[in-house]
Amino acid sequence: MHIDNVRMNITLPREVADALNRMAGPRKRSRFIAEAVLERINREQKEALELALEEGYRVNGEEALAISEEFESVDLEGWGEY
Repeated sequence: MHIDNVRMNITLPREVADALNRMAGPRKRSRFIAEAVLERINREQKEALELALEEGYRVNGEEALAISEEFESVDLEGWGEY
């Protein structure tokens, strides 16, 4: 499988570059950085989705409760014995 790579020139603080070299080694830095960036992107996308869902639930919560209350008597039909 062919992966379309893009060459980038980045600048890092010296202590970050040193830690990167210690952890990943000089021949695996690109892969380490790519995985770290992808992990951050996924985390931020997940957080954005969770916020959007939370907002949606908040906005529609009152409507859902009203609908639930409207059909409560029908939902409880036949449950009198329990």
